[in-house]
Amino acid sequence: MNFYLTLKALHLIAVISWMAGLLYLPRIFVYHSENIKENNVSEVFKIMEFKLYNYIMMPAMILSWILGLLLIGNIGFDQLSSYWLQLKLFMVIILTVYHFFLGKCLNNFKKNENKYSSRFFRIFNEIPTLLLILIVFVVVLKPL
Repeated sequence: MNFYLTLKALHLIAVISWMAGLLYLPRIFVYHSENIKENNVSEVFKIMEFKLYNYIMMPAMILSWILGLLLIGNIGFDQLSSYWLQLKLFMVIILTVYHFFLGKCLNNFKKNENKYSSRFFRIFNEIPTLLLILIVFVVVLKPL
């Protein structure tokens, strides 16, 4: 079995899991912010958000990073001089910052201190979609 291709497959599985969470958690925040005064509903959202973030998104993000770095190590760290890889890593860093901002929002909901509207979360939810599209094109086409 080819080690590089196995790493790549595992990396893709981790990234897909992470992206699913990055796309779904803000959607839950939309509904949570719209039902913040419904105490029973709000408590259910808090449980859903916590489990999604801590049991799916966080491990998936960590695995995405570890497996991605192992892939870079496998092709050679000299590849970090490639502009396409630098651009990809820059966008993955943005996704990581986005991930941790969602964690901050999760904690605000947990403490009943959410500051953002459902409209904010609807718009904010488009960021990972745009980054995903750009990352896929950069990795597949290697335009730089």
